[in-house]
Amino acid sequence: MSDMNLIVLLSTMAAVVGIAIGVQLPALAMGRAIASALDALARQPEAEKAIMRSLFIGLAMIESLAIYVLVIVLIVLFRNPLLEYLIRP
Repeated sequence: MSDMNLIVLLSTMAAVVGIAIGVQLPALAMGRAIASALDALARQPEAEKAIMRSLFIGLAMIESLAIYVLVIVLIVLFRNPLLEYLIRP
């Protein structure tokens, strides 16, 4: 197996693991945030607007983490800097 094939294989495996973890953790965080918001709404229904506003801002921040992971994985898969290093000695 050549060096290039090995780097492509390892990069692909790292991308798969990275996207798996990068999607699961934000999903768990979103579920926990929503559960906490529903608990807070059940305790204080009069604070609905403030709770919902904070919830949506938090969910947007959590979702941005998953998008950042996707961008990094796509860079590793399609514009791998390690392959450029092998091509230009």
